[in-house]
Order: sequence, then structure tokens, then C-alpha cells
Amino acid sequence: MYDLGTRKHALALVAQGRSLNSVSRLTGVSRSTIRSWRTRLEPLEPARAEPCPRCAPAPTAVEPPAAYAYLLGLYLGDGCLSAARRGVYALRIACADAWPGLVDACAEAVRQVRPSNKIMRVRAAGCQYVTSYSKHWPCLFPQHGPGKKHERRIVLAPWQREIVAAHPWDLVRGLVHSDGCRATNWTVRTVAGVRKRYEYPRYWFTNVSDDIRRLYTDTLDTLGVEWTHCDRAGRRYNVSVARRASVALMDAHVGPKY
Repeated sequence: MYDLGTRKHALALVAQGRSLNSVSRLTGVSRSTIRSWRTRLEPLEPARAEPCPRCAPAPTAVEPPAAYAYLLGLYLGDGCLSAARRGVYALRIACADAWPGLVDACAEAVRQVRPSNKIMRVRAAGCQYVTSYSKHWPCLFPQHGPGKKHERRIVLAPWQREIVAAHPWDLVRGLVHSDGCRATNWTVRTVAGVRKRYEYPRYWFTNVSDDIRRLYTDTLDTLGVEWTHCDRAGRRYNVSVARRASVALMDAHVGPKY
């Protein structure tokens, strides 16, 4: 990092009509650096990492809480934390290429929760991993641990429960956007001797973890959304919302992925 005096001296030599080559030889500063000083003289302030609200001596709530509740739902569905070097962790959330709006919404939620962290979109077969590195992801997602999420207990911390209680729809939206969908079902009924096909919308949520499914259904209960478990073979991990009034509630606050 060159001080302001060195920068001004180099630019003064350039202003005298000297070439960038000659100024570079006199000052020992590369031509590209001198060229950049002609656009911006003052050195950039070093980037400061966003403080972690959970690591403070007096921990505070994660802000903004609505974005965090949504990101929590995405993490519990299709997210993971991976240990990197020097105590840094990578948050990775898989978002299918079929839903580009979901990729943008996920990246925006990460940006709001950790404004100073860089966000990358790493391509894989059929999806993108919205990825961000921080030492504090385990503080923000204490559900992290060894093994798969469905093989260990998933319990929200008290401060997470407070956020979910205040922003339940954001959590539900994150869970549905990760491990759920809005689909059109159909059935055939006989009316006055005539078989007719009826179509109706339904929300599905599928997760192998009993704890995560219970978190989803408990939250739906607080919102007045009626749901059922599908216990048929191969579908016992599915939660269905199909009643018209409940689907209307989900449409108003969640909606299909896009």
C-alpha cells in the first residue's frame, strides 16, 4: 500500500510530461498502478468484516430477521456448512437451475444477513450453489454438526424461535422454496353417472428429517394452515396442503417457485 505522498509525487511527474515508463523507473511503482491513481488518488479503505451479532459479549438478534428466517428455511432444506481453512466455513445452498428467481432470492437473503461477505454462484449439474464464506456461519446456524441433518437432532435455539415466531411465513417460504413445491393434482369423480376429471392446486413439502418436518408443520399450525401427512409407501416424508382455504393462504404468503 503506497502512501498519499508517493501517489501525489508520481502523478506530479506524469503531469510534467514524463512517460509512465520513466515515472515507473524513478518511483519503483508499476505503470498499471500509476494509471489507476489517475482515476482514484486516495487509497481504498480496507474492507471490514461485519460483526457477528451472536459472538458479541451481549448477543443480539440477527438482522434483518425476516431475511434470516427465509435463509434458515433454505439452509434446513438444501443447505450445508463445510469447514474450510483457518476456522472459516462455507455456507452452500443448492438452488435448481429451473428456478432462477430462487437463486436470486437466496443470494439476496445471504447478502442481507451478512452484507460484507462475498457471494458466489458455483455451477453444478442441474443447479447452482449459492456460496458464502465466513467464520460465523456456525454461530448463525447452530444446527450445524457432523453427519446428515436427518441423522441428528435439529432444534432451534431460543433466539431462533423468537425470530420464527415473529416471521413464520418467511420460514415457511424458505422451507417450501428449498424442499417443497406448488403442484396441480387431479382426480376423477363420478357425477350423475358421468366420470369427470377435477384439477386442484396442492403444496408439497418433503424432508427426511422428522425434526425439520415437525418444525414446518408446527409453524403451519400457528398460521392456521391445514396439512396432512402422506403415509403411503414411498411418500411417508411428504407433507401436503390441499384444502382450498389453506392453499389460498399459502398462495398469498409463499407462492410457487419461479
